[in-house]
Amino acid sequence: MPQIIFLPHEELCPDGAVVEAETGETVLNVALKNNIGIEHACEKVCACTTCHVIIREGFDSLAEGDELEEDMLDRAWGLEPDSRLGCQAIVADENLVVEIPIYTVNMVSETH
Repeated sequence: MPQIIFLPHEELCPDGAVVEAETGETVLNVALKNNIGIEHACEKVCACTTCHVIIREGFDSLAEGDELEEDMLDRAWGLEPDSRLGCQAIVADENLVVEIPIYTVNMVSETH
C-alpha cells in the first residue's frame, strides 16, 4: 500500500503527516480522510483550483492530467511543473511526497 507524505503546512498539518493510501484514491480524498482539510470549493469536480497540490516525489507515477485539469491549473496560485489538482491526482503504486501551497485561489470565498 503506497504512502503519501504531506509536508508541513502551517494551518492544515503543522507537523506534516505520513498516511496510507489505497491505489486508485485521489490525493485529495486521502488528505480529507486523514483530517488534512485541503479546500475543495467545487466539491471535487475539477472546476476550481482550491485543491492545488505540488507533487514533490512520485509525480511520474500519476496518470497524466487531462486538458480540463491543465486549463484549471493555469489559474492556480504558485503553479509549478509538478502541480496537480488533488481531486484529479490518482494514487498509483508509488509513494508520494505532497506539498500543499500556502495560498489558494478560491473565487467563491473571494467574492463574499
